[in-house]
Amino acid sequence: MPSYFLIHFVIKSGLFELPLKEWPILKLHSGHYYWPTVSPEPSKYPTLNTDISCDVLVVGGGMGGAITAFLLTQRNINTVLVESHQIASGSSLANTGLLQFSNDKTLTSLIHTFGEQEAVHFYRLCRDANQHLIRLSQDFPEVARLLPRGSLYFASTPEDADMLREEHRTLQRYGFDASWWNEDQISTHFSFKKTAAIYTKGDAEVNPYAFVHSLVEHSVQQGARVYEESAISSCEFTQDRVICRCGQSQITARHVIFATGYETQQYKRERGAELTSSYVIVTEPLKDFRDWYEQCLIWETARPYYYLRTTRDGRIIAGGLDELLPGGRLVEGRYLAKSKQLLDYVHQMFPRSATIQAEYSWGAVFGHTHDGLPYIGTHPDYPHCYFLEGYGGNGTVCSTIAAEMITDIISGVDRPDIQMFSLTRTPHPTPKLH
Repeated sequence: MPSYFLIHFVIKSGLFELPLKEWPILKLHSGHYYWPTVSPEPSKYPTLNTDISCDVLVVGGGMGGAITAFLLTQRNINTVLVESHQIASGSSLANTGLLQFSNDKTLTSLIHTFGEQEAVHFYRLCRDANQHLIRLSQDFPEVARLLPRGSLYFASTPEDADMLREEHRTLQRYGFDASWWNEDQISTHFSFKKTAAIYTKGDAEVNPYAFVHSLVEHSVQQGARVYEESAISSCEFTQDRVICRCGQSQITARHVIFATGYETQQYKRERGAELTSSYVIVTEPLKDFRDWYEQCLIWETARPYYYLRTTRDGRIIAGGLDELLPGGRLVEGRYLAKSKQLLDYVHQMFPRSATIQAEYSWGAVFGHTHDGLPYIGTHPDYPHCYFLEGYGGNGTVCSTIAAEMITDIISGVDRPDIQMFSLTRTPHPTPKLH
């Protein structure tokens, strides 16, 4: 029997009824996961079995939902969070925990597409969101705190150096902490040679699994109600409320925030979003990082790109090799073949690691948008609802921006800049003329 992710939206006033949609549940990841092995035993939460009401219902217990619930409870907003499985069991389990203000689309590219004001504002939002997460995590257990890091963004080929040089000038022009490194500087600080790179400061790494659980635990301490194994099956919209069916119970809320990650595409498809598969390995511990400057985050100009980071217990995380989802589904076991390629890349970049093996590996669904911006905000077909879709290589940072904006709006703070991320924007914007 196939499983189904089922959600039925009805306008109670009778204006219109959205069609019933049944989709096979999207399998978000497959493999042998690292984060639970280095995280405390997580808190467990009950299944909803009675009718309740709240000011805000957050649907989804992953990174986006956890950050949103945390920020809402900080403002004493009556919040309920429901998760259809367990907290942090979706994409958060497969998240590699790199947090950067730079995005898959360079600032130069975004200026070309959206103009200077919007593009620079977006990059500044990313930088500020990163710093917000670093600060708030200081109250968490050490395993769940963000660790500030620099990032090395290198030219994958000599031909990419000119593009990278232009991006460096752009970042500096708008006040981002970015240094230009030539071939000699790179080879002095690392065991590999590259033509050119940008070294940025203000980024971070995190154990996303422990971080999500800490966010939720702190939200509960501040009064949030959290329910696991509590899937929303239908929503009815009244003039000033949303009534959500959850098993035999219902939740009545003034606002609903859908933070269901890539599963959102199963019931509300975005024309400008695309789902792919990505692959990750975590190596055995390595004692010597002398050829890895400040154990910074590492990525490159190629698309798709490889990326690297280290862990608190001395391992290397390597990811990449993104590809389209064959048949729209994650292929079981494909991560095993990709693991060898990722391990070869680690050995190539850091010869001192030539004897270590991959101890953990997995494949996961990954999403991005064609224009490089997340989807955040309301949709005309879903009254009193907000959607948080932090797609892209900087998903945690974009989810934080979304959580901050939506929390502000619900609290009565005007956020006109949310229009940048409109769910109804054109998926292929016309480049701005300069």
